[in-house]
Amino acid sequence: MRSVLVLGGTVFVGRALVDAAVGRGWRVSAFTNEPDPVLPPAVEHLLGDRTDPRTLDVLRGREWDCVVDTWAGRAEAVRDTVALLRDTVGRYGYVSTLMAHQWPVAERPLRESSPLRPASPGGRTEGYPARKAAGERAVAEGFGDRAVVARPGLVLGPHERPGRLPRWLLRHRAAGPGEALLAPGRPGRRIQYVDARDLAGWLLDALEGAVAGAYNLACPAGHATMGGLMEACAEATGSAARPEWVPEPWLLSAGARSWTELPVWVPEEGDGAALYDLDVSAALSAGFTPRPLAETVADTWDWLAGVAPGDLDRAVRRADWITPEREAALLEGWAADRARSPRAS
Repeated sequence: MRSVLVLGGTVFVGRALVDAAVGRGWRVSAFTNEPDPVLPPAVEHLLGDRTDPRTLDVLRGREWDCVVDTWAGRAEAVRDTVALLRDTVGRYGYVSTLMAHQWPVAERPLRESSPLRPASPGGRTEGYPARKAAGERAVAEGFGDRAVVARPGLVLGPHERPGRLPRWLLRHRAAGPGEALLAPGRPGRRIQYVDARDLAGWLLDALEGAVAGAYNLACPAGHATMGGLMEACAEATGSAARPEWVPEPWLLSAGARSWTELPVWVPEEGDGAALYDLDVSAALSAGFTPRPLAETVADTWDWLAGVAPGDLDRAVRRADWITPEREAALLEGWAADRARSPRAS
């Protein structure tokens, strides 16, 4: 039986990692700052705080085959655990982000060899992308070829706390038959994402095998589109809404905010476009296999539909979503502009 220490393990990607390891029959320990976390019964809970090195003593001297780290806070915490575990743990898996690369991206598609964000003067790591880049360096310095780094971009799947896919599912479910639903851009716009469960499975496979180094992790180009996402949401929720595809230039000129107000949408032009212009051939060669988009969407809806209305705000972040009034105003504005100038469509 293999053993793994999951640093975290109760929220989204960490939860997927714990579930995947338990499903393989591994001996699993989860280090969290929650006194009473929701974990599978077989999981050993270790209580501590990554921001307080004194609480890491619960890990001192313990041995595991591998450790998996999803930490998104200050990189000093990663350096502390690397220093503590490098002599007692076999391999280190670190969940980073595509944003650890230098942005805007100078050359597309984005590859593993694309430059990382440079180290900050004085070792300061302000902002999530800089913290992740610094965390990568700490893991590489401490574990060398015993380290595996996964760089996901958009992560979807059940228990998705950021609320990107949940927004579209709930919007489809709320729409009446034939109701117009604002769909940004064009249906053929490709998207590249990773299901949290596929990320977890691949990372555990990599740690168990001979894979080492950093990998950009997402489905390949052609795997999914915005139109496919809308169709899958309609199918999962039983919605008969009518997507109204509104061109990106018009939406942007009207002040619509991609990624936050309208999650998953990333304009095809601009600094963020590289998020869906990825070369993931290295990950595919290293065994990564994404499940179909429809499966991710359906499973996410199965989870989301079971969340009690009173618990929804704890399960999903909704504060930045476009309001119904704002969506209606944009649809009205688009319809008016299209009526005045048919070429607008």
